[in-house]
Amino acid sequence: MSDLWIMALLVVSLFALLGTGVWIGLTLSGVAWIAMQLFSARPAGDAMAVTIWGTASSWTLTALPLFIWMGEILFRTRLSQDMFHGLAPWMNRLPGRLLHTNIIGCAIFAAVSGSSAATCATIGKMTLPELARRGYPEKMTVATLAGAGTLGLLIPPSIIMIVYGVSADVSISQLFIAGVIPGILLAVLFMGYTVGWSLLNPGQIPPADRSLTFRERIRASSSLIPVVLLILGVLGSIYSGIATATEAAAIGVVGSLVISSAQGSLDWRTFKESLFGATRLYCMIALILAGAAFLTLSMGYLGLPRHLAEWIGSLGLSNFWLIVAIAAFFILLGCFLDGISMVLLTMGVLLPTINNAGIDLLWFGIFVVFVVEMAQITPPVGFNLFVLQGMTNRQLPWIAAAAFPMFAMMIVGILLIYAVPELVTWLPRQMRST
Repeated sequence: MSDLWIMALLVVSLFALLGTGVWIGLTLSGVAWIAMQLFSARPAGDAMAVTIWGTASSWTLTALPLFIWMGEILFRTRLSQDMFHGLAPWMNRLPGRLLHTNIIGCAIFAAVSGSSAATCATIGKMTLPELARRGYPEKMTVATLAGAGTLGLLIPPSIIMIVYGVSADVSISQLFIAGVIPGILLAVLFMGYTVGWSLLNPGQIPPADRSLTFRERIRASSSLIPVVLLILGVLGSIYSGIATATEAAAIGVVGSLVISSAQGSLDWRTFKESLFGATRLYCMIALILAGAAFLTLSMGYLGLPRHLAEWIGSLGLSNFWLIVAIAAFFILLGCFLDGISMVLLTMGVLLPTINNAGIDLLWFGIFVVFVVEMAQITPPVGFNLFVLQGMTNRQLPWIAAAAFPMFAMMIVGILLIYAVPELVTWLPRQMRST
């Protein structure tokens, strides 16, 4: 049977299993088992056991449940309210005023969360009612929150970066460092769009609150101290070389427990809910990781990634059009799959092609995070859209339309990091040389 027919059979099997409602991790394992059983001489059961054990016992992967637990702890504290009160006094002079609290608040929380959905939900619970009460237009409130919520994937620590790093054998610490400047760039793009929209629609922005003195602003900003200390503890330990990503995740968990305890919001119920929530989420991700690793192994035995890479290479695409094609492919996948599944499902196929094209895997990792971010606000399976639908009771198409300008800003961000790859690679290179 030709490679084309084998690939078609596997794709049909994949979507048939997904369509029946089977869990994604089990679907990936099932498709891999079919491939090994029908088209390979190696026993499928033996290959599955060895691969799943090797994936589950990875020390690098230990950072993932710890960062998830840290985000779950902070999700249940007073951190979001304190952030709003600390940021709001500084936003009144910017065009768009308190709309920027969505963007900056998400950027700050992303630096201690690692999850897009958690960032969007945590900041949204605090800002949506407050901005509605003050008369800010709902469409822009939802747009800024939908776009900025995706920063949870790009600004380190990031769950998706850990997943990519394990899949592509790229240093997670280097990925974290590489995500800093692009994360700030994307936040600036979101704020720039908000400023431009506000200047064109001045009548829709409520008047500024009472002007505070500089001393009053500083006093209000003191509520940001706990989260700033936590960010310094987690990211500072990585960038200074004191701790690995896994050790920094442990620092983050301890720091978040200390913060929530100091705030008086840590009790036995909160602790238990955060632990169970993190366990449930990590078990889902771990099952997908195991299934994707087995699928990658089976496709490797069949030689499909090599043949696909050779076929793409025969098309003679330049690196730019290759990146465009991959971005379009990911955006299409984002209509059906979540970000982690997209990365795990495609890396085994795409990495040989990327290596053949001479594209830096560190840069490609940040590019992948960008396009996965775009998938977070792409219907019908955009996680951030679901989060916002639950908080606003608006229909999914309305939320997706409101978020489209932020989708466009992400495209601008991809073009910028392609045109100036040093936006991604400069900071990790500086850290390596020190």
